[in-house]
Amino acid sequence: MSRKSGSRSSSKRSKKSGGGSNVFDMFTQRQVAEFKEGFQLMDRDKDGVIGKTDLRGTFDEIGRIATDQELDEMLADAPAPINFTMLLNMFAERQTGESDDDDVVAKAFLAFADEEGNIDCDTFRHALMTWGDKFSSQEADDALDQMDIDDGGKIDVQGVIQMLTAGGGDDAAAEEA
Repeated sequence: MSRKSGSRSSSKRSKKSGGGSNVFDMFTQRQVAEFKEGFQLMDRDKDGVIGKTDLRGTFDEIGRIATDQELDEMLADAPAPINFTMLLNMFAERQTGESDDDDVVAKAFLAFADEEGNIDCDTFRHALMTWGDKFSSQEADDALDQMDIDDGGKIDVQGVIQMLTAGGGDDAAAEEA
């Protein structure tokens, strides 16, 4: 999940449109640092490239079992090996596609979901407080207060997607339903 700061991203976009082709110009220094932190967490063998074993370990860490096919499909999204610059390029490409915002939100939550379409509340809280724009304990609690959590500590992914996308009517959500 990301909390946007509009003034910074708009200044970076205008800088990019001013002729710079450097992908680092599309993001603030803080965003680049957060992407770097995420990359380093995912690059488990520390070889500078995110491979299949790295992805599998990352999914295992968040409690989600990913199939070989899923991992292969994720890696196939990249036109070259996923080093840090390639990862930034992939994020930049996704950011420029305004029409897939709901799809990106849905896929992000579906990545945490188990086979029944639920997310473990404690695992999700940990992710909110660990990666990206780290939430404080209070911010994580506030976010979780907005979600339906069952007696077993599970969050219904479709409910969250619907809440965040004003209907959740995207393709990814429909496939999982």
